[in-house]
Amino acid sequence: MEEGQAAVCRVLLLEDDEPLRQRFTRILQDWPGASLVAACASLGEALPHLRDAGVDLLITDLRLPDGHGTQAIRTLRATNPQAEAMVISVLADDRSVIEAIEAGAAGYLLKDADSIELVEAIEELRAGRSPISSSIARVIVRRLNASPPAPPPPLAAALTARETDILWGIAKGFTYAELAQQLGISKQTVPVHIKNIYRKLEANNRSEAVFEASRRGLIRL
Repeated sequence: MEEGQAAVCRVLLLEDDEPLRQRFTRILQDWPGASLVAACASLGEALPHLRDAGVDLLITDLRLPDGHGTQAIRTLRATNPQAEAMVISVLADDRSVIEAIEAGAAGYLLKDADSIELVEAIEELRAGRSPISSSIARVIVRRLNASPPAPPPPLAAALTARETDILWGIAKGFTYAELAQQLGISKQTVPVHIKNIYRKLEANNRSEAVFEASRRGLIRL
C-alpha cells in the first residue's frame, strides 16, 4: 500500500432482503475502497465471519429471520472493538434506534433505496463521523431532551447533629476552644468533626464548607 493511501475496508454485509443485498453487494464490489468479506442473509451466516476478527465494518439490517441486528453488532464489538457498525433499516422507532446505538452502531440510515449513498456513508464512518438519517437524528434529540437532568451528587453521608452544630459555629467564626466550650466537648475532638465535615461536603477549608452547606440548605446564615 502506498504512503497516504487509505487501507481497504473489510465489509460484512448482513441484509435479508435479496434485491437490496444484491444492490449493496454490487456497490461494494465495484468500489476499490472496500473488500467484501461476505454478503449474508441471516444472523447465523454472519456470526462465523464476525467472530474471526476479519471485519472492519458491519453493515446490518435489524430485523433478521433468525435474530436481531444488535446481536451481530455486539458480537463484532466483543471480537474487534476497533471495528465499526452501521445500521440500514426500515425501523425508525425510538426503541430500535436507541438499542442499536447502545449496542455500538456508529451510523443509522433508513432503508430508502433511492437515497442511501452507501460509499459516502462508509467514508463518513472512516473519517470519524456518524452518518445518520435526519429522521433518526430527530429520534435521538427527542430522546435526549426527554431525559431528566442528572441529579447532583449526593453527600458521602449525612451530617450528624454534632457536625451540624460545629458547622454553624465555624460559619459564625468561633474558635475551636469556643466551639468546645459551647458544645461541652473536648477541644481535641473539634478538628476531628471538622475533618469529617470537609470530607462530606468535599471542601478544603472553612469558607468552602460554609458555602457548600449553605448552598445545599444544611445551614441558614
